[in-house]
Amino acid sequence: MEYKINGTVMQSLEITLTRGEAIYTESGGMAWMSDGLEMQTGSRGGLGKALGRMLAGESLFLTTYTCTAPQATITFTPESPGKILPVPLREGFSIICQKDAFMCAETSVDLAMHFRKRLGTGLFGGEGFILQKLTGPGTAFVEIAGEVQMYDLQPGQRLRIDPGHIAMYEPTCDYDIEMVKGIMNWIGGGEGLFLATITGPGKVWLQTMPLSNLAAKLKAYLPKGG
Repeated sequence: MEYKINGTVMQSLEITLTRGEAIYTESGGMAWMSDGLEMQTGSRGGLGKALGRMLAGESLFLTTYTCTAPQATITFTPESPGKILPVPLREGFSIICQKDAFMCAETSVDLAMHFRKRLGTGLFGGEGFILQKLTGPGTAFVEIAGEVQMYDLQPGQRLRIDPGHIAMYEPTCDYDIEMVKGIMNWIGGGEGLFLATITGPGKVWLQTMPLSNLAAKLKAYLPKGG
């Protein structure tokens, strides 16, 4: 498999497959493709895993594209302005992503839901209890809203983050929620009552434009219902 990411703000992912290679995506995730690809849609892993993926923000069914020609290309596009990131995963290695981050992956990569273990992180963590978990081996591709900033945290090093800006992190990181101190900070700070804390070791990817922020901004320009 070879891939190329085109564009800047509205990127596209072009993947070239050779005979026998395959890649899967959520239903409706493909933008365009050449001849020589066979499409097969199914629950991939049974009803239980399908329902779990749906809770984690993906479609109930997944579609696999298998190359039946010497070579074929398939292109995927994101659902919002942002970046497409390739995520190479070793055997047994996982990455935790926000809901709706998954774009596509090699068939050897497992996509599953991931539960936040602490009650507070689920209630106030910006994305609820359920996230996405990608496990290797293989390469997956995720879409992140806005620009991306990656931090490689050392053991004990901590970041305090508006929860909506967390796009992806390694499972070695510790994720928690803390309450903002001070009544005036609650009233006038504009950041809500809670901040996320991520403590190393491990990498964390932050996004500059959470979709919730974009939706709130656009809402002010939409016509009011009668």
